[in-house]
Amino acid sequence: MIRILLADDEPLMRVGIRTILSADSGIEVVAEAGTGRETVDLARRYRPDVALVDIQMPDTDGLTAIGGILEASPRTAVAMLTTFGQDDYITRALDGGASGFLLKTAEPQELMAGVRAVADGGAFLSPKVARRVISHLRDRPASPAHAARERVAALSRREKDVLASLGTGRSNAEIARDLHLAEDTVKAHVSAILTRLDLQNRVQAAILAHEAGMSRRE
Repeated sequence: MIRILLADDEPLMRVGIRTILSADSGIEVVAEAGTGRETVDLARRYRPDVALVDIQMPDTDGLTAIGGILEASPRTAVAMLTTFGQDDYITRALDGGASGFLLKTAEPQELMAGVRAVADGGAFLSPKVARRVISHLRDRPASPAHAARERVAALSRREKDVLASLGTGRSNAEIARDLHLAEDTVKAHVSAILTRLDLQNRVQAAILAHEAGMSRRE
């Protein structure tokens, strides 16, 4: 069962999202919050598998709440839920440790797919968001490249191969197939990469891979 903390300051929006998620017998909304501070408090109390968090909420906005959620419940995956698609929101959320970015206008199937993806330790971006992120990565100035390459230099050759594959958004199963490794071995490499590079999730790893110019081509 995937346990969800749903945070949105609009009660009707929470009702709609809860109704969609309740259609999946493997998903349960265990708590709801209407403010950023309440979201952090409930994350500490319930330690959900996934926190679906709106960008704009009273007292503490969703972007600021990410850090508090991850500190209160490190195993909780955070997915931002918003009607907005501006690049600054996207990049701030991902850089802050969010594992997903879902638009409220998405189809129900996309919402549930996103919840399952981040609950499974992966990353999920709505297609419209993914296009913006890719565009942003391509447009980033070249200056971070040297620093990024220095960060990844300490990785083993195999860890670099895995990081390069993460840069293309591949799942553990796909990386295992591409590199002829057991999936458990890939999981161990991903965990080691995140720890060694002080990254919070696969999205941040993918961004670093792009900055270092090491993403594998499709």
